[in-house]
Amino acid sequence: MASFAGAVIAKMVLYFDGDVKRINHALKVYGLAKSIGEAEGLSKEEQDVLEIAAILHDIGIKESERKYNSSAGTYQEIEGPPIARKLLQEFAFSVQQIDRICYLIGHHHTYSQIDGVDFQILVEADFLVNIFEDGIDSSAIEKIKEKYFKTATGRAYLESMFKNKSDATN
Repeated sequence: MASFAGAVIAKMVLYFDGDVKRINHALKVYGLAKSIGEAEGLSKEEQDVLEIAAILHDIGIKESERKYNSSAGTYQEIEGPPIARKLLQEFAFSVQQIDRICYLIGHHHTYSQIDGVDFQILVEADFLVNIFEDGIDSSAIEKIKEKYFKTATGRAYLESMFKNKSDATN
């Protein structure tokens, strides 16, 4: 499946059609998720699912904004899986792989339902990008770290990336 990452990225870029902020966000989450997953020693299947889910994790935003005039995570979780499922049908993914990818997309803001290392890493990668993009302050970063970061690699990345809060805004 990982060999499909480039083709899925191309589909995501075309889907977001000029929305550079969303495209860049997805690519950053993908890069961090890929790196954390590899460092944490995921199985090939877990790594493949993680990478595709990371690329498409926010694919529901456009439809959420159209339907609800909001990009809230709740709406992304509703709207993302059907879009992802349709986009992934042209690839040679198994039903189980597509179901897991769609589950991750449909729950990536529901932290109480983390049920696997792929889900955990997706959450951590998304937080790493959001902390920077949203300019989150150091006290909130510490709370996020304690509450949501479980992998050794994700914690190490968070500590390194945000060791000096001034680094986060440069």
